[in-house]
Amino acid sequence: MKLKIPKFIPFLFSVNIEEQIVCKNIIYKDGETDLEGYICFDQAIKNKRPGIIVIHEWNGIGEHVKMRCQKLAQLGYIAFAADIYGKGVRPNTFEEASKQASSFRSDRQLMRKRANLAFEEIKKNEFCDNKNIAAMGYCFGGGAALELARSGADVKGTISFHGNLDTPNPDDAKNIKGKILICHGADDRSVTFDSITKFIDEMKGYKINYEIDIYGGAVHAFTNPNSGSDPSRGVAYNKQADDRSWQKMKDFFIEIFR
Repeated sequence: MKLKIPKFIPFLFSVNIEEQIVCKNIIYKDGETDLEGYICFDQAIKNKRPGIIVIHEWNGIGEHVKMRCQKLAQLGYIAFAADIYGKGVRPNTFEEASKQASSFRSDRQLMRKRANLAFEEIKKNEFCDNKNIAAMGYCFGGGAALELARSGADVKGTISFHGNLDTPNPDDAKNIKGKILICHGADDRSVTFDSITKFIDEMKGYKINYEIDIYGGAVHAFTNPNSGSDPSRGVAYNKQADDRSWQKMKDFFIEIFR
């Protein structure tokens, strides 16, 4: 009996393929504004495969998001770090990051536009399966990924890691086409349980397929090793929550792309 082999199977075990991973910056445009994204993929895989849009924290594309793209490429996906802020806009201080994030959070249409430009950009990669694209983001980027879904973009799924859940127009949830996964720290003071309650009402109102995972003891930015180790500051790395949420992400992708 002949066995039918699928064209794409994500790696479910550890493989030393780092030398096969290609990562590079990509310049794309929003009108006259240059955006500088970052793409990673395994050049040894010749078939088309799902694409993952990864949206940065409030300090712009940095080492944490690039590392996540590299790890996604090792799993067999094409990973593209979207540049919401614009080329060269990489805040270095708390005040600068807060100002940049606030400017886009107060202009959700611009945020959605920049996220959708990343969605169109990843589809230009010759190995991207354009019918199987997901979005994920961290902190500011988690909120931006959700806004991409609310805009009606044809993404199979969206993941927010300790991201903002609020939106000015909850009725835009009617535009969501894929599944939603929220990974949230139980002790996150930046995204309160009141925000979670409102988000649940938003999802229930339009019968969206969603799931919320809550990690005890985790505060804001729990996936980023650069967040430090002192939860009393309100931001801190939590390895257990990071590992559990990453595994949840892998299972989620297998589910939506099967």
